[in-house]
Amino acid sequence: MSRVVITGGTGFLGKYVTQECWKHDDFTCAMDLNSRDYDLRYAEDIKKMLDECRPDIIIHLAATVGGIGLNKAEPARLFYDNAIMGIQLLHYACFAEISKLVNVGTVCAYPKHTPTPFKECDLWNGYPEATNAPYGLAKKMLLVQGQAYRQQHGFNSIYLLPTNLYGPGDNFDPKSSHVIPALIVKIDNAIKQGRDVVEVWGTGEASRDFLYVEDCAKGIVRAALSYESSAPVNLGSGHDVKICELARKISELMGYKGKLIFNNSKPDGQPTRLLDTTKAKAFGFEATTSLDAGLERTIRWYLHDFW
Repeated sequence: MSRVVITGGTGFLGKYVTQECWKHDDFTCAMDLNSRDYDLRYAEDIKKMLDECRPDIIIHLAATVGGIGLNKAEPARLFYDNAIMGIQLLHYACFAEISKLVNVGTVCAYPKHTPTPFKECDLWNGYPEATNAPYGLAKKMLLVQGQAYRQQHGFNSIYLLPTNLYGPGDNFDPKSSHVIPALIVKIDNAIKQGRDVVEVWGTGEASRDFLYVEDCAKGIVRAALSYESSAPVNLGSGHDVKICELARKISELMGYKGKLIFNNSKPDGQPTRLLDTTKAKAFGFEATTSLDAGLERTIRWYLHDFW
């Protein structure tokens, strides 16, 4: 019976992880924290959180994150915020008698030209894609730190690598959203304004492995309960889709009859992303939500609940 703290627990993924934790009798209490409670960029706030919440397990989801646009505009902020939060949290948690820290990393940590499907052993075989390298490397350092603290101090820190997430409750702000919510907003605006053309960033040939947020939350909680190694583990859907096909799927699901134009002057980001999830099966993880079903739920939520 454990007290679990979820940093970033009121965020997109955090809400689902918190709900998943409450389903398990292994947890006596699940506390969802956000930056208004404790700003993890500051050591004093971390110490205060550890003292006041007295967690047994910490699931670290708090992050500054966004799509290609935000990564190009604010790379320094993305590097600093994510590195300083994670490094300090792991350090102080190690000496506060925490039984486990679950670090949730990012698929952006993988090298740009990783062979597909991405295997955890390929994580160090090159530099990440340039547009999101500062964010990806900041999160990747937490894997190194966790392994070092396990070796020297015996601290139980695990590291998960989820792929691109989507689902109801996602960030739909055009300035910082990822590709699925960005496309939904663009197409919805085109329908409302009667426009017969929607511009999509990039060539459309890049491919992505999209994981429905509820499936990801289940994987994280299962790892928190039963995964004990410092070796990184992928969480993905096991399938990828080209951005051009994704855009057409969303258009069809939303009933948009206009034309999609791909602006190849805008970056594609990493050419392809598809994760090998074999290792995650050891703790019972397997994605169960198809892309079509997940997109339908996300679009329905946006059109009927978001507003």
